[in-house]
Amino acid sequence: MSYLTSRAVKALLALLLAFAGTAGLAVTASAAPVGVLQASCGDTSEFQQVALSSLPAQATDTVDLIKQGGPFPYPKNDGVVFGNREGILPACASGYYHEYTVITPGSSNRGTRRIITGSAGEYFYTADHYESFVLVDINS
Repeated sequence: MSYLTSRAVKALLALLLAFAGTAGLAVTASAAPVGVLQASCGDTSEFQQVALSSLPAQATDTVDLIKQGGPFPYPKNDGVVFGNREGILPACASGYYHEYTVITPGSSNRGTRRIITGSAGEYFYTADHYESFVLVDINS
């Protein structure tokens, strides 16, 4: 997520929380651990949550590249819209998810490992080419 987008999201969230408080609405904290976000369009509570540090080192490399905006090892494939055709991730609007290659040492192609990001800032990891996903806490 770019700095401007992240800043805008934070400002909007602050306004919504302020409005909720003045309207007498109860505001409760999310049950998700720090660093793991809930998709704005679906429930992620059924996904196993893992620390980034528990994934292969190349996953951390990919997250670092995502945060800095590249350059990516497969520029034609990295950052493209992930269609969620498998239907495993929460059903969100087209363009909500983007995919990035996690390098597999010794592989002659992109391999099967990917990081999928959501527009709300969530990160998913798959080691088996979209057969399964875990929700990643990128702050641990």
